[in-house]
Amino acid sequence: LSQPSRSPAMSRTDARMPASAVVAAAAAGTLAYAACTQQAFAGLAPRGVGAAPQLQAAAAASVVGPAASGLTPSSSAAVGLLAAGAAVAGARSRTARRAVEVKKKGVRVVDGKEIPWNLFSPKAPYKGSTISKETITTQSRLVNWETTHVVMRHDKNLPYLEGQSIGVIAPGPDKKGEVPAKIRLYSIASSAPGDDETYETVSLVVKRVVEVEGKGWCEHSNVALPDKEFPDATKVYRGVCSTHICDLKAGDEVLLTGPTGAEMLLPEDPSSNIIMLATGTGIAPFRSFLRHLFHDKGSAGKFKGLAWMFLGVPFSASLLYDEEWKKMKVEYPDQFRYDYAISDEMKNKEGKSMYVQHRVMEFTEDLWPMMKLTKTHVYMCGLKGMESGLQEAFGPLAEKDGLVWPEFVKQMKKDGRYHCEVY
Repeated sequence: LSQPSRSPAMSRTDARMPASAVVAAAAAGTLAYAACTQQAFAGLAPRGVGAAPQLQAAAAASVVGPAASGLTPSSSAAVGLLAAGAAVAGARSRTARRAVEVKKKGVRVVDGKEIPWNLFSPKAPYKGSTISKETITTQSRLVNWETTHVVMRHDKNLPYLEGQSIGVIAPGPDKKGEVPAKIRLYSIASSAPGDDETYETVSLVVKRVVEVEGKGWCEHSNVALPDKEFPDATKVYRGVCSTHICDLKAGDEVLLTGPTGAEMLLPEDPSSNIIMLATGTGIAPFRSFLRHLFHDKGSAGKFKGLAWMFLGVPFSASLLYDEEWKKMKVEYPDQFRYDYAISDEMKNKEGKSMYVQHRVMEFTEDLWPMMKLTKTHVYMCGLKGMESGLQEAFGPLAEKDGLVWPEFVKQMKKDGRYHCEVY
């Protein structure tokens, strides 16, 4: 330590002060500083581990004596004074330091827990490979009838949690002419260990987007006409990324980004109840949930609550993973319930098309008491109409209990019990 402005009086005092007293002063000051900063730095230590032991060890190491430390008695006293002053300053700024977070690449803190986050970006994607692709629907009168289940390998380089999404970058060009195409996000359809439970794979469920003029909505065309499948159509649009994914073959390279998303994560409490509403491929995050809860070797059997899923599709040929859900119902009859609405084949009580909210209405006497429990979480993924459909189902019951539905939902969101990804 340099001492550019020592007065003669200070020098004489240092000379008369016993070395042991100097050491004690330095120790006291350093330990005081450690005590003041303990809480401030405890937040940077692992959960449940305070910073005091490390700081006290550092303080102890600094008071081994002037000879061992290389400090003169006067410089040791200066250390003590500086440390004591720092303790006062530390006390004043303690609140500010508590708010400091250590930012880590590829990690985000959600509810006090670190989760994987954007390990790979659109400018630096991960080069994965396709393991398999399977069409899991049968042809109907819809032009976009085809939905595929695709398994891709990431070799443990792209870890994720149930409820998160990943991005896929197609070669392009996209509708704006960009090459490669702009990233498209897809909800992950596999639990964290993957379908094979090796933590090396990720699965997606993707509908092949096809629009044909005269057969539903078609704003513009992006294929050379005449189209092979629809030779008489004057406009045909094929989704750039969905076509890329649905055409993948085993061994094909695929560019992946992410993972991302915290809206649809599972609750930590194993006794929570989970109500899920999905339309079409919106079932993806719920497949990841249910495989974690009822299928995977490392996690099945730990869940103690009730999981109830409602799925809406246009045709019975469009039901997704139906055999998986039936098997889970047999294995966990008291913990898993599964109901679906097939809009073009089923009728609601008014004789009109049966949508997912109408199916929910058939069980409101069971569902409404569940929703009022603080341990019940509601998840929606798919078409935006589900939100208004939920109000249609539960609004009258809320009013009967003296509650206003929008305010009830607002409180659920505040409590972290209402999770919604709709479009």
